[in-house]
Amino acid sequence: MPPTPWKNGGGTTRELALWPSADNWVWRMSVAEVAQSGPFSRFEGVDRWFAVLEGDGVALSTNGTWHPLTANSAPFNFDGGLATNCDLLGGATRDFNLMTRRGTAQAHLARLSGNCSLTLEASEIIAIYSISEGANVRFNTATIDCMPHRLIWRLVEAPAFVEIDSDHALVIRITLTRAAKRDAASKTGEYV
Repeated sequence: MPPTPWKNGGGTTRELALWPSADNWVWRMSVAEVAQSGPFSRFEGVDRWFAVLEGDGVALSTNGTWHPLTANSAPFNFDGGLATNCDLLGGATRDFNLMTRRGTAQAHLARLSGNCSLTLEASEIIAIYSISEGANVRFNTATIDCMPHRLIWRLVEAPAFVEIDSDHALVIRITLTRAAKRDAASKTGEYV
């Protein structure tokens, strides 16, 4: 999708993937280009994850507490309904955003440098965003090469084994509620 300018003029957002629809998503992943300091849009009832991909980083203020974040920091999880302000620590940054609607899904976002193996006891959406080095992903016996600056995702039915090998990637795990799982229409995807 093409980038969408922010209403406050502070940057742009490019949606990578959302499910099940743009009007009523349960989860949404995007990359933002933050060009200037300013407030984030509020998303009531939404849990957010934020990770700096490139640039000097930012400091996010939630509930009056500042959280400095760089491309080496662990992803930051916060309530999307809170007033959140973003101050650039230097020049523009490129950031990854993950949002889930509370009560329909729970998510976790982590950085990966190396290899990780996941044994799934329950069905989950597993997504990998390859930041700059590419990634090799194995879902049970199926292997996928994820090129740099791409997102791949799959609804993985348990029991399952997932192995990810990358020097610079984000690993996303999303667990859907039972009702959301019944509505699952799309099971895989890849986005540039």
